[in-house]
Amino acid sequence: MSVTSSSTTVSAWQWALLQTRRDLRASSMRFLILAVVLAVAALTAVGFFADRIERGLSRDAAQLLGADAVVVADQPVPDAVVQTARDQGLRVAQTSVFASMARAPDELGGDTRLVALKSVSPNYPLRGQLTLGTMGADGVVKTTGKAPTGGPPAGQAWTEPGLLLALNLKVGDALWLGEAKFRIQAVIVSEPDRGAGFVAFSPRVMIRAADLPSTQLVQPASRITYRALVAGPARTGDADQTRIAPMANDGKQQVQAFVDAARKVADKTRGMKIETLDAGRPEMRATLDRAGLFLRLVALLAALLSAVAVALVSRDFAQRRLDDCALLRVLGVPQRVMAWSYGIQFALVGLMASLGGLLLGWLFHLVFVALLSDLVGVSLPMAGWQPVALGLGVGVLLTLGFGLPPVLQLTQVPPLRVLRRDLGQLRPMSAAVWGLGGAALLALLMMVARDVKMGGIALGGFAGAVLVFALLGFAAVAILRFLADQLAGRAPTWWTLGTRQLTAQPVQTVVQVCALSVGLLALMLLILIRTDLVASWRNATPPDAPDRFVINIQPDQVESFQATLRDAGIKQFDWYPMVRARLIGVNGKPVRAEDYPEERAQRLVDREFNLSYAQQTPSYNPVVAGRYVQNEDDAFSVEQGIAKTLGLKLGDKLRFDMAGTIQEGRITSLRKVDWSSMRVNFFVMAPKADMPQWPVTYITAFKLPKQAKLDRLLVQNYPNVTVIDVSATLAQIQGVLGQVITAVEFLFVFTLVTGLIVLMAGLMTSRERRAREWAVLRSMGATRQLLFTVQRIELLGLGALAGAMSASAALAIGWGLATKVFEFEWNAPLWWPLLGALIGALLAWAAGWWSLRGVVSRPVALTLR
Repeated sequence: MSVTSSSTTVSAWQWALLQTRRDLRASSMRFLILAVVLAVAALTAVGFFADRIERGLSRDAAQLLGADAVVVADQPVPDAVVQTARDQGLRVAQTSVFASMARAPDELGGDTRLVALKSVSPNYPLRGQLTLGTMGADGVVKTTGKAPTGGPPAGQAWTEPGLLLALNLKVGDALWLGEAKFRIQAVIVSEPDRGAGFVAFSPRVMIRAADLPSTQLVQPASRITYRALVAGPARTGDADQTRIAPMANDGKQQVQAFVDAARKVADKTRGMKIETLDAGRPEMRATLDRAGLFLRLVALLAALLSAVAVALVSRDFAQRRLDDCALLRVLGVPQRVMAWSYGIQFALVGLMASLGGLLLGWLFHLVFVALLSDLVGVSLPMAGWQPVALGLGVGVLLTLGFGLPPVLQLTQVPPLRVLRRDLGQLRPMSAAVWGLGGAALLALLMMVARDVKMGGIALGGFAGAVLVFALLGFAAVAILRFLADQLAGRAPTWWTLGTRQLTAQPVQTVVQVCALSVGLLALMLLILIRTDLVASWRNATPPDAPDRFVINIQPDQVESFQATLRDAGIKQFDWYPMVRARLIGVNGKPVRAEDYPEERAQRLVDREFNLSYAQQTPSYNPVVAGRYVQNEDDAFSVEQGIAKTLGLKLGDKLRFDMAGTIQEGRITSLRKVDWSSMRVNFFVMAPKADMPQWPVTYITAFKLPKQAKLDRLLVQNYPNVTVIDVSATLAQIQGVLGQVITAVEFLFVFTLVTGLIVLMAGLMTSRERRAREWAVLRSMGATRQLLFTVQRIELLGLGALAGAMSASAALAIGWGLATKVFEFEWNAPLWWPLLGALIGALLAWAAGWWSLRGVVSRPVALTLR
């Protein structure tokens, strides 16, 4: 296919290359390329990072779990299950964990401390590495190396540093566990399958499984968690490498076969469940998922704005080439050849911009790796092909789907336009064309979002906002035209000229208002996210959040314990009674785990609840349904999450067994509990000042003052209590927030720049029209100063209207994202539209000055010619 003239024949490919080289000097084409590059870079920067994180977690999940699969039970794992694993050629190790008291020798003080005692079989761990160290007199722990397989030698124990501090011991000292005395050989620096939950808060003590019977701690009523760790077959070569090497495909099949068989047994065995690699580190995955939501939201906004920018710039590009195409038609160039040429040109531009965006995205994703890889704690493998395919797909789709349709109209420009400039003007695109491109982009962006709710709110919110912007824009133009008619002959000259500029072509004005509003909407939403959404996230764990929890305080210790806290300078602390109870009946029917299909519901029914009572709900537990009536008899307030999981509702009657004491009550209210708040929370509370029949202990939470040495004093004066130090966890959470927020702000740059491009592109589309109109006005005697005033007033008015509308839409979309996706309280100011109008006016004026600079100063003769 070729373009033929009187002397030369040029192929469509050659013509496309020549046009591309020429058009790269045009501002509209440079804006188009920049918009596509930014969209691809934002999406792929997040995509590369997320893909590497996922691959790293999948690769190293076995090390974090301590095995490839784990059978967890509250009774010894059946021998048949263990034999099934061995029949599959798998390796098996077994552990048992339970809470017990550890005691220092009498000659070293005889202090006691609740510990998490763990016994391990000779081949533990199967995956991952257990690291040991020593602790100096100053409390500093130094790593000495990885532990040998099988746990401590006979008669010796490994402990965590916290236990040595609490009991005033050191490595080499003796430690009593039940009726057996052990020698502390080393401190535990890291443990692959540490786990979470109440027992995990206590200091770890690890001994060999063969030494456990000598302690005489295992009794018929003991609450012990038994774990059978299963891993793929050992490999040849260095045996130590089997602890960290990934499984071969045949090993995966063997493990999966075992898991399938074990789950059949677990379904028939109460208190038994199977853990696989997907549950290796759920708390870390939750943090990364939250970070991913923030990053993907910003990337979505960048892609949306890029689509708008490409559509606006490509229309301006086509508008500038109407005369050229009319001349080509006169020379006999077929429409089909022109269409092929422009299609090839935009495909090349889209591919070039996509490759540039991929390179920029790869470079910027390295910043995310530097900022956030500490959350994973594993080395990250190389990314796969999916982010590359996504970047290329989005870049080419943006260029062809949103940039090419208006350009293809150039093939229909009539040859007569060389004589009559009013012919062959661009038409609005059909709904089918925009719908096809929009649907394809929507599908890709939903793949990027990976969250239907967030993608629906963000994309649907923008689509709805554009429709509202258009309707309000037409209404504003109608009102302006009415005011202009009413003030005809009485208004200042700048008012008359400005209103005529805006009302003469209402469609063009509305397009500009919508473009400005969409660009400002993204900017407003980002500002709200930064100030309110991120602030809400930080408020979930504020700097003054409690870092110490103390449980098992006896009723006769309340006054002295509280006095001890006040003497240490602690004025504010959470203080609640607590009782362990098991739910045994709902509405008169016994509760059984097998009656609930969900695994979480089964676990909740099998475990004991923590109940409390207070005349008023905690200030951080808002009532969302029913009423919390002080001193109401036989009433319970239930956390809304557990109510949903167990199918409970207002009015249901609950029966609890509290160490032999039966307590019944009906649900009179539901509370919203933020379990990440680092405060004392309960599933069930009674609205009473006192419940003398309940066998209660007390729990408190407080922020330990700097330099205060209270932990050892509390353990020494109240040996029955357990002090849980969560300062490291709190510091880690706050550090994670800082890293995530830094990464999000870094990605904001893409969207901010893209938003400014949309602002300038929206004004650029009217550049030539304004030049012609102002040239006519100048030829009729209008001064440059007057036209500068008209331009300034027009831009400020458009920006103020767009800013007020976009700020209002940002409030609505931000509320949806905050409450429905990120689940934070939304506290955005209602006066935000006023600030939005001011910001919009200033940004529109600045962008307009840059986009329209030189238009007023252009020679009149040149413009009119």
